[in-house]
Amino acid sequence: MPDSFSHTSASMPLRDPFGREITYLRLSVTDRCDLRCRYCMAEHMTFLPKPEVLTLEEMLSLSRAFMERGVRRIRLTGGEPLVRKNILWLIEQLGEEVKRGNLDEITLTTNGTQLAHMAQKLAQFGLRRVNVSLDTLDPQKFATITRRDRLEDVLNGIKAARDAGIRVKINTVALKGNNEAELPDILDWCISEDLDLTLIETMPLGEVADARENHYLPLTAVLPRLETRWKLTPSDHRTGGPARYYTIVETGRKLGLITPLTGNFCDGCNRVRVTCTGRIYMCLGQDDHVDLRAALRSDNPQANLHSALDRAIGAKPKGHDFAMAEGRMVGQVNRHMSHTGG
Repeated sequence: MPDSFSHTSASMPLRDPFGREITYLRLSVTDRCDLRCRYCMAEHMTFLPKPEVLTLEEMLSLSRAFMERGVRRIRLTGGEPLVRKNILWLIEQLGEEVKRGNLDEITLTTNGTQLAHMAQKLAQFGLRRVNVSLDTLDPQKFATITRRDRLEDVLNGIKAARDAGIRVKINTVALKGNNEAELPDILDWCISEDLDLTLIETMPLGEVADARENHYLPLTAVLPRLETRWKLTPSDHRTGGPARYYTIVETGRKLGLITPLTGNFCDGCNRVRVTCTGRIYMCLGQDDHVDLRAALRSDNPQANLHSALDRAIGAKPKGHDFAMAEGRMVGQVNRHMSHTGG
């Protein structure tokens, strides 16, 4: 495999029908996870057979094709990306692309359980930022939400990542009747630990045990409660993702809100998601996709892959269909978040 991609006639930027340039790839490296968060997946999941999942070498080739077309940021997701065997090899290769100037950064979304023993290598290979999913600081509640008793592993992982020089941001899904009352305390903890926090509304992705409406908490109801403790001012800070940020005036730290149901953020969408099977989803809230694996495994992967990317981006919709209507979530898609990539 060559050390870097070569510029070809196919190196035109990826631009969708609405003039948005695609510069951000969220690449799922596995559908497997060592937690079973109730809002994300069923307790007894059927995971994909190995032949359907892209090899790490195929994921690197795919990433380089996206780089050639103008993608500057790649976020590795899952499932839990750090349970993928030999994932450090892929991170090292992408880190080399950052050194060469072909990428601005590689980032990672993780549940944090594997960070304690991997953080040093991640930092060594060029990872500078991670998002850690953490919905509660209460051990019993953590075990209830994730169906696993591993809060201590996550907290140790966060410390290890920071000790290694990796910047950590906390992602928390707001869950009515579960962590709702704890959200101000989670923000207080993040502030005390010099961590930024992003709150996320739950989304209608895949069938889970409980009706999603039972735990849906609009962030429009959360923000006023946080403002009783802290002065929050809107910020123009952006990281390439969908979050809209506030500055916590007293500390200078950031609070992000991802609001697919109460505040559509699609107008500036610059990203696509690719699953571990090579399906590109042009929108998290749509089922339309294009099969990139077939192109990667064809007799002319370079040409067929760029052709498939053109078809995919040409079909990118203006926005998702997620909404609340008469107390019910609409726009549900059939696949779980763990299949799509967070």
